[in-house]
Amino acid sequence: MKVGIGYDIHKLVKGRKLILGGIEIKFSKGLSGHSDGDVLTHAIIDAILGALGKGDIGKHFPDTDSRYKNISSLVLLKETMKLLTKSKYRINNLDTAIIAEKPKIASYSGKIEERLASVLKVKKEFINIKAKTNEGLGEIGKGKAIACFAIVSILRH
Repeated sequence: MKVGIGYDIHKLVKGRKLILGGIEIKFSKGLSGHSDGDVLTHAIIDAILGALGKGDIGKHFPDTDSRYKNISSLVLLKETMKLLTKSKYRINNLDTAIIAEKPKIASYSGKIEERLASVLKVKKEFINIKAKTNEGLGEIGKGKAIACFAIVSILRH
């Protein structure tokens, strides 16, 4: 077994959809970014790449590459899964913590887990999505950003 940790943070901005785990969240702002800004999926990608010892999301999908402009982060996760499979590993489990003052994410957790389970090729029970606030502290607490931590364990086929 190998374990990897991922982290990502993006500013909230007007004029973009808020996407987390490939699911659109109803909110007045979205996350800035070269792709769709999906901090949850970015943290998961980094966790998988970390477990494999293969660098990070920027190494594989650089924000200087126009192919990734406004791309769905689920497409990037699917590419990461190909690398995982090629390396003869599979996902064992995933645990995440989304840190956002607003909007409230908990009601979307089930949908997000289902979407991620299909991409990660695991049962929904092996995916855990937690939503936390920053208790009003810092940029996240002021509602200016959303961050996410992800930890994944992978097993050899």
